[in-house]
Amino acid sequence: MRDTLLEILEEIAPDVDFENETALIDDGLLESFDIVNLVSELSDEFDIEIRPKDLVAENFNSVDAMVKMITRLQED
Repeated sequence: MRDTLLEILEEIAPDVDFENETALIDDGLLESFDIVNLVSELSDEFDIEIRPKDLVAENFNSVDAMVKMITRLQED
């Protein structure tokens, strides 16, 4: 799952070091348009529904946070 997520992220923002960044949203490395694309890609790829309540910075600030969110949504 992590490798697939990294591939998606690198397509959206190829110049960001996703392996090491822990404040993707807080530092403005991902913008709102990037998040819209990301939500769509994650929904399709992992067969999850990302609801408005899930659209908070802590779910998207790092790869680990996104993996955790995806795992949680897959279990719902």
